[in-house]
Amino acid sequence: MANRDKLQALIHSMSQVVIGKRDVAELLTCALLCRGHVLVEDVPGVGKTSLALSLARSVGLTFRRIQFTPDVMPSDITGYTMFDQKKGEYSYHLGLVMSQIVLADEINRASPKTQSSLLEAMEERSVTVDGKSYKIPEPFMLLATQNPIDLQGTYPLPEAQLDRFMLKVRVGYPEKDEEEIILRMHMNSERALDGLSPVLTAAELAELQAEVRQVSIKPELLRYMVEIVSATRYHRDLSLGISPRGTIALMQAAQAVAYMDGRSFVCPDDITRMIPYVLAHRLVLKKEAIIAGRSATAILAGIVSDVAIPTLEKA
Repeated sequence: MANRDKLQALIHSMSQVVIGKRDVAELLTCALLCRGHVLVEDVPGVGKTSLALSLARSVGLTFRRIQFTPDVMPSDITGYTMFDQKKGEYSYHLGLVMSQIVLADEINRASPKTQSSLLEAMEERSVTVDGKSYKIPEPFMLLATQNPIDLQGTYPLPEAQLDRFMLKVRVGYPEKDEEEIILRMHMNSERALDGLSPVLTAAELAELQAEVRQVSIKPELLRYMVEIVSATRYHRDLSLGISPRGTIALMQAAQAVAYMDGRSFVCPDDITRMIPYVLAHRLVLKKEAIIAGRSATAILAGIVSDVAIPTLEKA
């Protein structure tokens, strides 16, 4: 099976579980190709957890789910050392983050201190316990779900953590005909998740990730991305713009989208397509902008419209 066919098989596999959300499955595949993490935000009951489970089973990697609650401690996430009386030495007990695909379910129900325990894991792909570093098995991807922050019992994620999520996506309610299909699926005892089998191996995934990094980007497009993110750092409605980490994430997402479309080069549409998912959650609006009803997505759209799209010469 050709590499692009394997990606389509992965997207199709996830789409069998979360009906009518192929676009969300494509975004998760994009992040997987870039070794990125994804924050999925929406109201309860729209399939966020099922989406994460379907990705894990379709890729065939180890999976662990962390149910975040106010009483979850940082040591539950990172692990801890304990003195072993039989061996006469301290030994490390694995934390919940020690898996290849980790679902951080309802991450914003945990305290900010516990949320922050994931920072090193997301960036360095390791955890440090009592001064010693432990590597997380590769490939590693964190899928975090959160309910909207205005729901009861939730805490906003710190900006430093939001910046480490490559993409933020929303699942949304299904259409009426799609919801009828969901009801018919639940009339029998079998779940769509139970029928999933891996369509990729870890070795094949590593090959795909390496190929994505080889997708070329013309200098004019690199400048185009820099112009867009630079405009966010001095915008009158924003108190915090896009960091260099966000610029890199946008470039990598554009490469992945181009690769998924069967191209070896990035075009401007790849960049503009991914801007809302890669950049919007990294922005911090000023209070006046929030009161005026402005949104990060609308501000980004205005910035993009003001930056001229470069004209690329044909090779």
